[in-house]
Amino acid sequence: MLIPTLETDRLRLVPPTSACEAAYEAFYTDASASQHYGGPLSAGQAWARLATDLGSWHLQGFGVWAVELKEDQAIVGTCGFWQGKGWPRELTWWLLPAARSKGVAVEASCAAIRHAYQVFGWQEVQTYMNDSNTVARGLAARLGGQVIGRRLFPDGLERDVFRLPPPTAA
Repeated sequence: MLIPTLETDRLRLVPPTSACEAAYEAFYTDASASQHYGGPLSAGQAWARLATDLGSWHLQGFGVWAVELKEDQAIVGTCGFWQGKGWPRELTWWLLPAARSKGVAVEASCAAIRHAYQVFGWQEVQTYMNDSNTVARGLAARLGGQVIGRRLFPDGLERDVFRLPPPTAA
């Protein structure tokens, strides 16, 4: 399967490859950075997450992209879609701490959402997160997300489910 590359003014959303290993390891082994993503993990577990993210494209036809800064080609995180067995599909993202608070997550998310509606032809894009993840909840709000319900998830936790509208700007 050919995984598309998406471009924004400052970013390229590129297929995950082994070149992303250092960013995955830096993120997932950092307890503070990865606290809402199941971390901290070992370097081997971070590698397994990278392999899973790449495999999602081949098994499901969608997945996450690696977020690359155009200015220096640095991989600073991921953004795209995830759906574990028994879980609903969601927009997901993570960024290395140095890339946060710079609009990168909004810019990457808008590109991914636009692709979902325009290219994948999805009728709806959703996201969800633990109630304690106030940063992710804030991003969902900045993306125009509206809570459409509360759901019990396979891990036994209840979470709000947000519907994300198509971005208005190209």
